[in-house]
Amino acid sequence: MSALSAAAEDDGDIFAGLAALVELRRRADAREEVLVRRARGEGLTWAEIAFLLGVSKQAVHKKYGGSRFERRGPGQIEPPA
Repeated sequence: MSALSAAAEDDGDIFAGLAALVELRRRADAREEVLVRRARGEGLTWAEIAFLLGVSKQAVHKKYGGSRFERRGPGQIEPPA
């Protein structure tokens, strides 16, 4: 990812810089989703996750809330993606 970061910060090639920035954002969003899912699985509240992300509880719940990210007990079936 450091090559992408360097490309995003390089002022020489604006096209490469913007393309790298888009890819960095995509990867960061994907990683955030994984970490939020893990945090919920480990019992963190929406308020705690929101604090760690620097957003409101409502914002994080709107983005990741609902049954997709709720903890599941034994025997419960996860809804289809």
